[in-house]
Amino acid sequence: MPWVFLVIAGLMELVWATALKQSDGLTRFWPGVVGLSVSLLSVVVLSVALRDLPVGTAYAVWVGLGALGVAVTGMVALGESVTPARVACLALILIGVIGLRAVEG
Repeated sequence: MPWVFLVIAGLMELVWATALKQSDGLTRFWPGVVGLSVSLLSVVVLSVALRDLPVGTAYAVWVGLGALGVAVTGMVALGESVTPARVACLALILIGVIGLRAVEG
């Protein structure tokens, strides 16, 4: 169950980062509220996962999933560049997250 919480917290990273982008430097109220609220909730859910997972592994997976999710969202929904090098680097992050899950069991 801690891995489920960790994945949920990582997916929340995608939501809050995208909302903060949409808040235009916190000048737009509702996207800013969503971004800040979901970021706090993400940390709370991460803390639940940390009850049973090593902090180094959990933090690396949380950040990795968030970074991967935000980067893919940027490319798919926000028109950011898609290059072979960028996709390869994101694949390495995914491999790292999967590897951490495999070695932690």
